[in-house]
Parts: sequence; C-alpha cells; structure tokens
Amino acid sequence: MKAELIKKEGNKVTLKITVDNNKFEAAVTKAYNKNKGKYNIPGFRKGKAPKVVIETQYGKGIFYNDAIEILFPEVYPEAIKELNIDPIDRPDLDVEEISQDNGLVMVVNVEVKPEFELGAYKGIEIAKVDNNVSEEEVELNLQEMVNKNARLVSVEDKALENGDTAVIDFEGFESGVAFEGGKGENYNLAIGSNTFIPGFEEQLIGKKAGEEVEVNVTFPAEYHAENLAGKPVVFNVKVNDVKVKELSQLDDEFAKDTSEFDTLAELRADVRAKLEADAKNNAEAEMRNAIVEKVAANTEVEVPEAMVQHQIDNMLMELNYQLQYQGLNLQQLLEMTGRSIDELREERKADAAKLVKSSLVLETIADVEKIEATDEDFNAEIEKMASMYNMEVDKLKASLRETDVEDIKGQVKIRKTIDLLVDNAIIA
Repeated sequence: MKAELIKKEGNKVTLKITVDNNKFEAAVTKAYNKNKGKYNIPGFRKGKAPKVVIETQYGKGIFYNDAIEILFPEVYPEAIKELNIDPIDRPDLDVEEISQDNGLVMVVNVEVKPEFELGAYKGIEIAKVDNNVSEEEVELNLQEMVNKNARLVSVEDKALENGDTAVIDFEGFESGVAFEGGKGENYNLAIGSNTFIPGFEEQLIGKKAGEEVEVNVTFPAEYHAENLAGKPVVFNVKVNDVKVKELSQLDDEFAKDTSEFDTLAELRADVRAKLEADAKNNAEAEMRNAIVEKVAANTEVEVPEAMVQHQIDNMLMELNYQLQYQGLNLQQLLEMTGRSIDELREERKADAAKLVKSSLVLETIADVEKIEATDEDFNAEIEKMASMYNMEVDKLKASLRETDVEDIKGQVKIRKTIDLLVDNAIIA
C-alpha cells in the first residue's frame, strides 16, 4: 500500500491510496467467495460457478465494489496514520484506476481537524470561587432529611390543603367516554406537586375523605397522546383518605434512627463536612471551566461543521439516556414540547460549537506541552472506575474495547492539560 498527500486546502485534504494488483486480486477473490452463491449460471450448481465464468457473464468488474469494501477499512487507517492526518468525518472515495500495472488507485477527500495558532493560555486571571458553607445551609440540609423521613398519617375529617396527600380513586372521560390510562385506584396524590394535569389538584382542595368531586380540566395542547391533546375532559374522583406529613423532632433520636451517628451534633458535623466537600469540588469545577473558557476565547478557530454536528449527536444521545431513566425517550419529549428534531439540534448548536472549540484548543495545548496519559495514569483511572462500578479491576479492563481505552486516555490527557492551566493561572 502506498499513500500520498495530493492537496490540502483549509480543513479539506485529498490523498491518493494505491494498492498493488496482487493484493487487490486477493480481495477480489474474497469478494467472489463471499458472493458466488448469489449467481445462477447455466451448467453450474448455484454457488459453484468459477470466478472467471461469472466475470465473463456479468463483466470483469462484477466483484470490484465488494473487493474495495473489503480493502478500504484495512488500508485507509494505515494511510492516514502514515500521512499524520486526523479526519473528523467520513471520507469521500473515488476510484481513479484499476489495472494490472498499477493495481487499485483510490482518491480520497476528507475533512480534518483545523490548524490554528494558540492564543495565550498561561497566566490566565480568574476569580476565586467562594466555597464556604453557611450554618443556614447545614440546617436546610438537616430539614430536608427530616422531610424525607416524614411519615404520612391519616387525619379524620380534615379538608385537603396544599402539602397534604389525597388517596383517590379516579376515572377520566372525554365526551362521556372513558379514555385509556385515565383510571386509577387508591392513588397517592400530593396536593401542590403538579403531578396531574394543570388545574386537577386545585379542585380537590377543601374536600374530605369520603367525598366525591367532578374535576373539569383540559389536556395541554402538547400532550403526548394526540387523541387527548388540547381536549377538555372530566374526572370522577373519590377521596378515600387525607394524609399529612408527620415530622420527627430534630434531635439525638432522629440521628440514631436515620444515620450511623448517636447524636445530632455528630450528624450535623457529618452534614457540614459533606457540604464543604461538595462546595470545594463545585468551586474547583467552576474555576476550571472559567479557565478553559478564557483560554478558548484567546484563540481564533474555525470550528468545522462536521465536528459540531457530531457533538450535537452525542448531546442528544446523552439526553435520550437521561430521559430513559424517567421512562421517556427523545421522540416523546419532542411530542410533549411540540418541537421538531431539527429545532432541538439548532437549540444545542451554539453550546456544541463552544465544546468543540474548547476541545480543539485543549488538544493542541496538550500536543505543544507534550502531555500524555501514561500507563500509570490509565491504571489509576481504571482503579477509580472499578471502585465506582463495584467491579474487579481485571474484569473491567477485560471488558474494555480499544476505543474505550483510547477514550479513557483522552479524558485523562485533557484533565492533565486543564491541571496545567490551573497551575499556571492567576487566581485572585
């Protein structure tokens, strides 16, 4: 295989890849063996016709396309590595020549990462982020623990108020006909939680256990079920029970019941320590982001559209994963919000371009500063991941693909690059 750089204009590169005829003919033979069963040739059982017979019947180049599909994934990575090219998009391939003398000659056009001059990245001034934790924050956290551990207790003859929980039976009707998914029994509905259709919960306020009420509401226009979107409906609701939160006293007994500590003082100290650790981590993350933003702003880069679109793909994939944890998917989100996928992509374009630019700048700084992820760095990262996922280190390593290893090393390399920026920053 021979690789030759033909032309480079901006982010567009043209290269020529030549594969000698013997190697190309070997690929043609592989293509023949893979596809010979598709051809019916008179005088031969299906799949038994010799290659030369099929080529005579259908033309000499009948297996060329398949042979190129076999060869290209092998020779293309070798070519870009030899020419030190870093593609960012799929290559566009043209076959220039196939001959006995010259073999297979392919011309490849591909977009690569942009070249640019780095701006200033050392001595960047950023403001120190406050990471102090107030006594009010500690108390608020403790009160959240109290609320989380509250018991719901039934109260006789109590009218529902905001914050109470109604245990209800309900059935919904649209134009007098019950609709699918509109029925429930002994459902715990927290009044004021805005769990149900807007206006539903408010119409239960003031009702007591044993009372029935007709709730009139209208489904939102962007509701995911098209047959109900924007439709007025009626729910027949029976209040079976009214429950209120019973809060524990914030004392030593509470600490014993809800934590590993024996006293409230110990629990409070633990809460403060955790809040301080979170505040420190958040402050460091905020300052690191501020440094990256300033360094990126100091450099002019023409961000390739292909990289922006790839970043948007990744962002939407991550969004879809997050939605799945909530029992939804991306398509349902679009239906609920009345947006198209193109609108969603456009909304994220500016953030995607910003992320791509930052990545390009950080990668270039890493190259200039000769920052690498060593084997020691990689092993330390794997140990942290294994601890996080509660896996054995060896089993985690064995599960990693080559691309996973490169991704992990890339993340370590970028983190070390940001460490360098922080170490050389002026934090006021």
